[in-house]
Amino acid sequence: MKNYIIPFVLFIGLHFSVLAQNQPEQSSEKEVFELSMNKWKWMAEKDISQLQPLFHPEAKFVHMSGTWTTERELEIIESGSIWYKNAKVHDTAVELFGNTALVWNRITLTAEVRGNDVVTEFTVTEVYQKDNSGWKMLALTFSSVRDTHQIEK
Repeated sequence: MKNYIIPFVLFIGLHFSVLAQNQPEQSSEKEVFELSMNKWKWMAEKDISQLQPLFHPEAKFVHMSGTWTTERELEIIESGSIWYKNAKVHDTAVELFGNTALVWNRITLTAEVRGNDVVTEFTVTEVYQKDNSGWKMLALTFSSVRDTHQIEK
């Protein structure tokens, strides 16, 4: 009987180990998705204290009017020269590649730019990388699209 118990215990242990290995990816996808959604909220609230640790210090931000660094993006948000009032997210896709995550959000963005409200359809591409302190955004790119655009999954 003892001869059967050890292989059985090993089998059960390996089975649960394999199940546990499948969980982090789903958990990581959910974590990155939630970070992306929170980012829109924090941008709308001009919450630099939440955004600064999320944005990698060397990240790049591509907008319709230019490309700039994390430092400049945080200045723009804090000053309100672009106020991301509301990002209505229509569709999202998250893909993981090791410690790198890609996020695509199809949004309708209501923003105040130079004192004028502007509503624009975008697909926003976000690149995150996980390090010892968590997920850091490396890039955020706004691509102007038609409102019928769909993210292919």
